Parts: sequence; C-alpha cells; structure tokens
Amino acid sequence: MDKKDSADTMPDTGGTGAQKAGEAAGGAESLEDRVHAALRGVYDPEIPVNIHDLGLIYDVRIAPGGKVDIKMTLTAPGCPVAGTMPGMVEQAVAAVDGISHVDVELVWDPPWNQDMMSDVARLELGFM
Repeated sequence: MDKKDSADTMPDTGGTGAQKAGEAAGGAESLEDRVHAALRGVYDPEIPVNIHDLGLIYDVRIAPGGKVDIKMTLTAPGCPVAGTMPGMVEQAVAAVDGISHVDVELVWDPPWNQDMMSDVARLELGFM
C-alpha cells in the first residue's frame, strides 16, 4: 500500500454540520484538523518523526459530542513504548478543545511497515 501523504491514510470522519459551517464561514480549523494536529505532536522517543507521519495511526473516528476512537499500532510488537504510547496519544488528543473522551486501541493488524510512512517522514529519516 503506497501512502504518499499522511492525509491519504486517514478515513473521512465527516465532521458535524457546525464544524463544516465554521470552516466555510471563516476558515476556522475543524475539530478533525485539531485532532490530527495533536497526533502530529506525539513522537516515538526513539524516532525523530511524529507518529502520524510514521503511519502509526490507522483510524480516527470522531463522534458527536467530541468522543474520539483511535486505532493505532507501533513499529513492532516488542516496542519499548507499547505500555506508554497509547496514554501519550490519549493525553494529546484529550487536550484538544471540543474533545470529551478519547479511547485508544493498540492493534497489530496490519503490521506496520515503512511503506506506511508519509513522504515527510521518509525525507526526515533519509529514505528519499
């Protein structure tokens, strides 16, 4: 699977009518955009690239009322941050205005591989 841009890896979470109206009215950043920005602020301590661009975020669902469900993975099942990374993600997203609850599920299928990285990540890591 070729993922050229991290935005291509995210499903369409729709957004509420109020969010879309706000965007159209004046370019206010949507809740979805703010959640993805928060995810881009979380880094694997061993890799100098954020987890979003690494391709570790598989799915983000934002429900009415600000409940967020996130499915993510790690670079390997034995990753030393397996016990702490989901909590880091939860804290980052919970800090976004408009978020009421965050659930983070760690999944291993499909297994992560370098093809899941964005071009930004590949450049930062010297793969391009």
